[in-house]
Amino acid sequence: MKLNLMARQQNKSAMKPKINRFVYWAPRILSILFLLFLAMFSLDIFDAQYDFWGTVLGLFMHNIPVFVLLIVLIISWKHEIVGGIVFILAGLAYICMTIQRVEWHIALSWSMTIAGPAFIIGLLFLINWYQKKKISKKRK
Repeated sequence: MKLNLMARQQNKSAMKPKINRFVYWAPRILSILFLLFLAMFSLDIFDAQYDFWGTVLGLFMHNIPVFVLLIVLIISWKHEIVGGIVFILAGLAYICMTIQRVEWHIALSWSMTIAGPAFIIGLLFLINWYQKKKISKKRK
């Protein structure tokens, strides 16, 4: 009897379409690594000779984009469309800001370093959202 029940459960799980594990985990793991990479840039505040509260304020100001993207990542864990749109828009915003401030060839290299990973993460979130949507339509 137990074998029959286990066989049924295995057949049910085999019939359910699943989202590719790579497409599910890649944007989440890359987002965490990207946020850590962005947070590293705030460590230059320790080169300045600020007092304790000045350092805390400087770290906070440097990490505002990291905090915003962390909130987006938390929301995107369930709602991938949010991560897809926001990470792509963050990459575009960074490109627009750098083009206004520096020459185009410098802006291009900076954009590839910062906006490139944001675009890849956003695209992976959108692919994950699309697959999830397609699977939910098949179930209905």
